[in-house]
Amino acid sequence: MLKSVSRAVQLAARLSCRSSASPASALSSAPRLSRTFSRSIWSLSGSSGASSGSRPRLLTATRALPTLSCGCGSLHTEGDKAFGEFLTDEIKEEKKIQKNTSLPKMTGGWELELNGTEAKLIRSLAGEKVTVTFNVNNSIPPQLEEEHEQTQKGQEEEPDIVSTPNFVVEVTKQGSKNSLVFDCHFPEDETSHGDGEEESDIFSIREVSFQPEGDTDWKDTSYTLNTDSLDWALYDHLMDFLADRGVDNTFADELMEMSTALEHQEYIKFLENLSTFVKCK
Repeated sequence: MLKSVSRAVQLAARLSCRSSASPASALSSAPRLSRTFSRSIWSLSGSSGASSGSRPRLLTATRALPTLSCGCGSLHTEGDKAFGEFLTDEIKEEKKIQKNTSLPKMTGGWELELNGTEAKLIRSLAGEKVTVTFNVNNSIPPQLEEEHEQTQKGQEEEPDIVSTPNFVVEVTKQGSKNSLVFDCHFPEDETSHGDGEEESDIFSIREVSFQPEGDTDWKDTSYTLNTDSLDWALYDHLMDFLADRGVDNTFADELMEMSTALEHQEYIKFLENLSTFVKCK
């Protein structure tokens, strides 16, 4: 009985203290979560807070939250609308200048395998298998500002964009565990030659190595021959080795033509996917 009376007296004292407390102390005893939330709403209102002395508002007349224009649940803004209209026009223009709706054929009996932006050209002859792999990503060389100015002065039309990808040639012989692999590229000053000029190699070998057959990754543990400081006679024999297997200037020209068409197709496809994403179709 005495414990019950004591608890009642303590409860009455606590209630008396709370009722006599100031409004400031009552606010200070509020949970920290509500204080943090009030600061977030204050920030969204865009007001100056303490200087204005007004209650923060979630929506103001000067800045409204973007609205949803369809039932997809995604955000749609005026910027998205303008972006979508630009992409529509851009796709139309790119399709107008597209030279090849289908990829051009390679001469020499090469079979084509596509995997997105990666292409493989395969040819079999006399117990050997030759595989050429290239990827059109980052295959458009950058146009220097000086070249752009000369182009504008010399002709009204813009120059054709040509894809010049690096490519890997893998030669595999029957019964051999390793393949002879050539890492090749198109030097910027050798991708074209005018009439009357002596024909030179439009592609170059950068590295040569033996790699396990079928491996897609170049193993650093295998010795790699860099051609920068290679004896010219050995280099010529390596180029002749490739030419005897169909990888010559004619092949390189056709590869650039195919790569250019594939890169343009993938670019238009990317623009279409981007347009669908922005418009939320």
